[in-house]
Amino acid sequence: MEAMNKVLSNSDTANKRLEFPVRSLRAFPMPDGQNSMEFVAFDRLQKPWKFKVSIRNEGRFPKPWLNGEWDDYVHQKGLKKGDKVIFTLDDQENGDRIYYIRAERKLFGFWYSIDQQ
Repeated sequence: MEAMNKVLSNSDTANKRLEFPVRSLRAFPMPDGQNSMEFVAFDRLQKPWKFKVSIRNEGRFPKPWLNGEWDDYVHQKGLKKGDKVIFTLDDQENGDRIYYIRAERKLFGFWYSIDQQ
């Protein structure tokens, strides 16, 4: 199941965090009374990346963002404005949830994986 899909902005690649749509929060359940949750996502090379999804404690809207190893991921994959990041998840029979991340770049009108790094 797709958890989140976003074309990256300048701030996503430069500010050590990824801001993403509120509608994607349902894929990242937070413990009661908490404003964040940590998880590991595997890239196409099966490398684990540790991320943390957070929402603000005050204000009318949750305004979610992702950090943790986000900045490392951006640099290792060479991500830039206009590239796309997609998080997917698999719910296991035992109740565990496995997350995956992949990065794509648009060339000549088609999206191509840039996860070879």
